[in-house]
Amino acid sequence: MVMIRSIVRPEKVDAVLAALMEAGYPAVTKVNVVGRGKQRGIRIGEVTYDEIPKEMLITVVPDRDKDFVVRTVIKVARTGEKGSFGDGKIFVSPVNEVYTVSSGIKETAETEPKEIVV
Repeated sequence: MVMIRSIVRPEKVDAVLAALMEAGYPAVTKVNVVGRGKQRGIRIGEVTYDEIPKEMLITVVPDRDKDFVVRTVIKVARTGEKGSFGDGKIFVSPVNEVYTVSSGIKETAETEPKEIVV
């Protein structure tokens, strides 16, 4: 399993969420974030805005689905055909274990879900 954290423009979030839902990936956590990229923020006149609002979408998917999900986010979150500064970043990390709090079920990349004693 892998965790995909996508940092995208706020105006692209609804489209990305809809595309993931349509593709069969409804489980997403959304977090409001601020930050800046290599461009170091935006300068308008004498004022520099270095905390640009973004949204972070977090989802965990099987390894085999990683490339599809990443391509889906890029396709929908990109501004225009070639994209532009500030469109965002995608971070992919391995996930070794997942626990469902309500049921106590543990999932790992190597095994089927099983109940654990809590």
